[in-house]
Amino acid sequence: MREVMKELVETVDSGQRAGLVTVVRTFRSAPRPPGAALAVTPTGAAVGSVSGGCIEGAVYELAGEVIAGRAPTLQRYGVSDDDAFAIGLTCGGIIDVFVEPVDAETFPELPAVSAAIEAGEPVAVATVVGGPGPVGAHLVVWPDRVSGTLGGERLDDAVAADARGMLDQGMTGVRHYGADGERRMDELEIFVHAFAPRPRMLVFGAIDFAAALVRVGRFLGYHVTVCDARPVFATPRRFPDADEVVVSWPHDFLASATIDERTVICVLTHDPKFDVPLLEAAVKSPAAYIGVMGSRRTHDDRMARLRERGVSADDLARLSSPLGLDLGARTPEETAVSIAAEIIAARWGGTGQRLSKLSGPIHRDHGESS
Repeated sequence: MREVMKELVETVDSGQRAGLVTVVRTFRSAPRPPGAALAVTPTGAAVGSVSGGCIEGAVYELAGEVIAGRAPTLQRYGVSDDDAFAIGLTCGGIIDVFVEPVDAETFPELPAVSAAIEAGEPVAVATVVGGPGPVGAHLVVWPDRVSGTLGGERLDDAVAADARGMLDQGMTGVRHYGADGERRMDELEIFVHAFAPRPRMLVFGAIDFAAALVRVGRFLGYHVTVCDARPVFATPRRFPDADEVVVSWPHDFLASATIDERTVICVLTHDPKFDVPLLEAAVKSPAAYIGVMGSRRTHDDRMARLRERGVSADDLARLSSPLGLDLGARTPEETAVSIAAEIIAARWGGTGQRLSKLSGPIHRDHGESS
């Protein structure tokens, strides 16, 4: 929904109704993950995508119908039996999409959701998408409060508790409950869309390779920070795509930075006076990825210095050094792609091999990750 929020809010603010199509569940090689959305405005404009083009025409019509008054509906699309280019997914996957009207009456919490996302505040939207309950009802969940209802206090309490757990992990997906929130039952299908703040990418070393990595990091959805102790190099003018540029000794900045299990750290300084104290602190953090630039010789020297400082073998094993996948990269831009490819592979368990040399599903199961 994040990608279509602007159009939804503008429509609601104008007193009109939009149609919202959201991917809530996927199977096999589906093209887009849960949470992907397409919005249709009262003027007929379409924003966003739920399948990369495979079923957009069909869901566009459904969105128009809910704008006109049709009840919210859960619709499944898979590959067509007779004609793979009919309404269906040519990739062979299956997706469930929920189509609902969005206006001031059906989703009064929308402006608050939009404001939370804009401010970087964690928020989750739980929606009844199936079952005997009020299909289309919303419960908005923040870490410290809720708004709206799914039809009952016990159900709201159970869903809110689960939504907060999903929000902490950045997970989006469908959960099943009984009418009173019983987790052992499956009468109701509740789609929980978690809007966690953007994960962080910390880039240390204000060099030309960093500028290219910043651009790729922003493209992948990270909040990107560049840090370097040299003020002549660490300037917003040199890194216009960075969310922030910090002049500080790297290990000092790391000590004050907020780091979680989604944070990625890229160390491009390849200078021991910066690298060693920075990496000594980084391996103790919960960061998902710690990549370090440098030649094989630089790597060996760096590892020896860290061992001398008492860094354990288990901590050293957390370092991707030299960072990146073997793509044959030469330019800063190609190197940035190599680094980004390793980060993506580490996040989703990819092998880094050519898909043409592998068998089985192309996409890993992302049904409950955001």
